Amino acid sequence: QQTIKQKIANQAAVLRKLTSAETRCMDKWFNDVRSGDINNLEGRAAAYYWKNLFAQEIEHFKRGREEDAPNHLLNYGYAILRAIIARALVSSGLLPTLGIHHHNRYNAYCLADDIMEPYRPYVDQLVIQILHKHKEVSVLTKELKMELLGIPMLDVVMNGKRSPLMIAAQQTTASLAKCFSGEIRHISYPEL
Repeated sequence: QQTIKQKIANQAAVLRKLTSAETRCMDKWFNDVRSGDINNLEGRAAAYYWKNLFAQEIEHFKRGREEDAPNHLLNYGYAILRAIIARALVSSGLLPTLGIHHHNRYNAYCLADDIMEPYRPYVDQLVIQILHKHKEVSVLTKELKMELLGIPMLDVVMNGKRSPLMIAAQQTTASLAKCFSGEIRHISYPEL
């Protein structure tokens, strides 16, 4: 529940910051998320988010692994993010294989896929900045890869303090480990 709520909150923040899209529905979905997300509010929020995120830059944008640009930039950015989260999980003594929501015996990073969700909007925001900076992004060039390799150093705010995303990821996974051990009840996530 905490993970999905923070993902929706961060997506709404990106929409408010970078688009003219109305976000009251996102705020409502954020408030209505229950444990296990039985009403699939994460899915509703995602559909609305992707419909509006690139609306000014790309007509009829469709998010998908095999879809047109800038999906390849998103995919590359998410792969970097996944590696950051997996590394942080391991350094916090957790196994990235054992997920909370994601379950797939062929996926060695189910927990990383769960925990990275609220961080995805940071990648999305960077991709939009790249689109505004470059006229041509249909090919994943060395220059574009270099910009995406800056993801670990993106500024994030967690608990009112600014830090690089890589450090925030470590704080998130450390808080998750404490949740699992019963020391605390809330996972620390960055807020956009």
